[in-house]
Amino acid sequence: MTEPCYQPITVSVVSHGQGQLVAALLEDLACCHNVLAVVLTQNIPENDIPCPVSLQSRLRVIRNERPRGFAANHNQAFRFSETSMFAVLNPDIRLTADPFAQLVQVLEKSSGGVIAPAVRNPSDDLENSARKFPTLLRLLRKLMGFEDGRIATKGETPQDVDWAAGMFLLFSSSVYSELGGFDEGFFLYYEDVDICARLWRRGRRVILHPGVNVIHAAQRASHRKLRYMRWHLSSMLRYFVKHAWRLPR
Repeated sequence: MTEPCYQPITVSVVSHGQGQLVAALLEDLACCHNVLAVVLTQNIPENDIPCPVSLQSRLRVIRNERPRGFAANHNQAFRFSETSMFAVLNPDIRLTADPFAQLVQVLEKSSGGVIAPAVRNPSDDLENSARKFPTLLRLLRKLMGFEDGRIATKGETPQDVDWAAGMFLLFSSSVYSELGGFDEGFFLYYEDVDICARLWRRGRRVILHPGVNVIHAAQRASHRKLRYMRWHLSSMLRYFVKHAWRLPR
């Protein structure tokens, strides 16, 4: 039986007034052997978020003077990372078991630059957290109801995917540094698509591990707001300007 990998990990979590969700995630992270440090960014003013006693010495809290985007927040957190692995988690992720050892093991044995677990909703249904790279044709087919670009998982064997959603991504710190992290020109949306595209162009694999599962208790009401639609459309345009001339793989 293969021994699990215990490479130390820094986890970056950003709260947008989501203290209750973050507190639950911190409870989960406190039980994860690999997690050497957690960088919690409070992107808007909010009360102190409860942290388990066992995790307090490993927690760094950043309170932004003004809200920053997804990419800027996680890049800022990475500057405090001193570990060989760096993980980005959404505040609405829950861990039913420690996912990190298996993910690290697969990432280290491959030429991968990033790995993601399978993501399930609270009803235990798989979410479409891994997809094909967007193209104008694929977007048109999605609007017409033919496909949405999702990639079907195959059993529990790790598999290459075009891109994995930014709700849970585990990077090699050296690769994240080499890439310069997320592109801060994206304020929200498409940062994950873009960084996966850049990984493939550098010959680094993007891996999904269907044998490792996390729960995503999605908070989607805000996505109906007009400003979120504007961010989505502007990010889509930026992505196509950067990558339209050829698919990364």
